[in-house]
Amino acid sequence: MFHPDTHALIDLWTTLSRAAGPRATLPDRSALRPDALGARLTRVFMAERLGDDARMRLAGDWLEAFHDQPLTGTGLLSLWRSPSQAMVAAALRQTVRESRPVVIVAAVGVGNPPVEVTLAPFRKGAAGDEHILGLYAPTATLTLSAHTAHRLTARVSIAVGDALRPPLVLAALDGRRIA
Repeated sequence: MFHPDTHALIDLWTTLSRAAGPRATLPDRSALRPDALGARLTRVFMAERLGDDARMRLAGDWLEAFHDQPLTGTGLLSLWRSPSQAMVAAALRQTVRESRPVVIVAAVGVGNPPVEVTLAPFRKGAAGDEHILGLYAPTATLTLSAHTAHRLTARVSIAVGDALRPPLVLAALDGRRIA
């Protein structure tokens, strides 16, 4: 059972992906209206995917206070502890490859409730650049020290819904592999 804000983001993304065309696909970034995020906007980020990482383009003020730094231009993986970065990179690849949201359940220090970090893929423009809309949803009130750059520890990554893109398969033509 996910946090209600996680559900709301997944529902919004699902609605936009279905409106993108006759087949469900990556919704276009321009279809996203910030007011649809409501009070969650302070815990939202938009990042541009660059290989296994993503560079933050926009981040809400709650996120910047949580990480105790301006986030524009920051790599998403740098916000996670080193042992978690491989899982987060895999989640970034999965969300775009399978065209569906992925939720990472993360720990923040000792004694704090988990935080759900949702990653939802978007397409930007005709070039098809991949953007990631993200949301932090603390499952309960966090008790954190002020002016501390908190880093997350990934515990589990969960893909949500059906994969909208079929898995890639190898094909052969006259005995030669072509895809």
